[in-house]
Amino acid sequence: MNKNELTGKVAIVTGAGQGMGKAIALLLASKGIKVVIADINEVVANKVADEIGTLGVKVDVTKEDEVESMAKATLEKYGRIDILVNNAGVLRPTKIEDISKKEWDFVLDVNLNGTFLCTKAVLKTMKENGYGRIINMSSSAGRSVSTIGGAHYTAAKAAILGFTRAVAKETASFGVTVNSVCPGLIDTEMVRSDCSVEQIDKYEKSFPIHRLGTPEEVAALVLFLISDAAYITGAAIDINGGDLMI
Repeated sequence: MNKNELTGKVAIVTGAGQGMGKAIALLLASKGIKVVIADINEVVANKVADEIGTLGVKVDVTKEDEVESMAKATLEKYGRIDILVNNAGVLRPTKIEDISKKEWDFVLDVNLNGTFLCTKAVLKTMKENGYGRIINMSSSAGRSVSTIGGAHYTAAKAAILGFTRAVAKETASFGVTVNSVCPGLIDTEMVRSDCSVEQIDKYEKSFPIHRLGTPEEVAALVLFLISDAAYITGAAIDINGGDLMI
């Protein structure tokens, strides 16, 4: 990758206040990209934004007006949107018979509808500029079944893969690439809150690479996929320590 290739590009990373989103935002910023830190938690969004000297935006990705305001604020600040990383997501470990309709809708709303709304909000400017890179955060759950999440999480992450392929096919002729990243168990706050230390130890021992992945490793994959070296679109790229091999 040419070190100047991404300098001056503008990216939006959702769910960038912590975990994988924060790691992605920090890595992209280190490459000269202007990164908008979008998160439902305004405090953590602004904290990360201050760290890299950029714009922090409070956004609930399930609300179309807030998503459109995020895109508008980015355009007003930087004049363009080149990269979108749809990282915002939620996980619930609830068993199928205990999932309420409200919880089902919530998990699909954040993970799937949020990805749709954010993608829709940036496509017009990307197509006009003849350039765009969209990364949708799916999961090993989308390729198989979730290790710790419920049926609603697996359903949402699988749907993201189909959505990615459809948008990639529609937009390739406009210079836009769209890909999914499918992490396995990554050492994030969300995973730690849903797994006991004993569970994590058991999972680590079961993986061919005997540890959890790191947010920084996921960030490195995202960086490759947004580079001009990546002749890739409509793909789902696994990063799971060998837990899922297909």
